[in-house]
Amino acid sequence: MRATAASPSAASTFTGGSVDRAIEYLGIIVDQETNALRTRAAVDLAGFNTKKNQGLLELNRALRALDAAATSRSVASRLADLRARLDVNRALLKMHLEAVREVASVVADAIRDSDSDGTYSPPVRAHGNRP
Repeated sequence: MRATAASPSAASTFTGGSVDRAIEYLGIIVDQETNALRTRAAVDLAGFNTKKNQGLLELNRALRALDAAATSRSVASRLADLRARLDVNRALLKMHLEAVREVASVVADAIRDSDSDGTYSPPVRAHGNRP
């Protein structure tokens, strides 16, 4: 059975419009990516990154069109909730990237060790033998 990569769902396409819809869209994308990272599924990080960038662009556009005086507590509350979700997502992405770096380091060390002919390595001596 072949595993497929988790990617942003086709249903989560931003259609433009209000701040509320932009926040909702970003929340859906962030939650999908967070859930994929938590379940350790193969993740289409590029796809999620594209969707999050699109959502942030739309949110910025919607916020610019919004009168600052008309910003309700509801919008502020929803933005705070989105921020909390993004913080969780960021922590999981950081952990994922640290794991990738560790695996890459192990693989690089193994490749380096297998390519070495011992020329620059200290000689290995049997226990108890002295030069």
